[in-house]
Formats: sequence, structure tokens, C-alpha cells
Amino acid sequence: MHFYVRKRRTTPAVIIVALIDVLIVLLIFLMVTTTFKQQPALRLALPVSTQAKKAGANEAPPLVVSIESNGVFYLEKLPVTFEQLKSRLVSDAAKNPKLKLAVRADENAPVGRMVQVMDAAKEAHIKSSISLFTREPPHH
Repeated sequence: MHFYVRKRRTTPAVIIVALIDVLIVLLIFLMVTTTFKQQPALRLALPVSTQAKKAGANEAPPLVVSIESNGVFYLEKLPVTFEQLKSRLVSDAAKNPKLKLAVRADENAPVGRMVQVMDAAKEAHIKSSISLFTREPPHH
């Protein structure tokens, strides 16, 4: 009887450099194909309007005042008091006489808060444009 002696196989080696290359390619692929969606800082339920229209892309962006349902004011996504809001409107209107103001109020926000913003805009002599953010009604 003749026995064959098997040669010992070397253990397979994992090539780390090749794995790193594959991971980098996957990472680049995911970065390129991922879409980045801007989420608003404030979650407001905007009122519905059948006349809602999109703002023009070539227009100068307005100064945005947001009002939460509890009546808190936000100016450019930062919480402010009414006095801070008034002083900022006056200073910005002095710098830019064609300043546009946009009010982004929750549908449950107190109407009195919206009136305060409108009064402050009139005191600051903002006459060119004051608009309200709304959303389109759902399509059935």
C-alpha cells in the first residue's frame, strides 16, 4: 500500500488593501447617489390656500419671520422677542428700502401675533412686499 503525503496548504491571506479599495468605491458611490433634502428647522402646519404660488428664483430672498402655534417668534430660524424683531426690522429696512418680509405662521398661531408683525413692519416703513407662506390644498 502506497500512501500519498498531502502537501500542507498555506492559509489564505486576506488582502487588506483590496478591501479598502472596495470600501472607498462603495463610500464614493453612496455619497454621489445620496440626495440631501433640506429639512426646515421649524415644523409648522402652514395654512391652505388655493392661490398659493411659488416664489420666483430670481427675486431677492425676503426676511422670514416664523410664528409657532404657541406664539413664539423666530427670525431667520432663531427665536427672538417682539422687541428684538422690531429693532431688526427697523435696522434692515434702513439698510434696504426695498426689503421684502415673509411671514411663515403656523395655522394655529394666534392672529394677534401676525398683526403685531404687520404693525412692526409698517412702523419700520416696509412697504414693498409683505407676504404669507401657505401650502397648496391636497390634490384628490
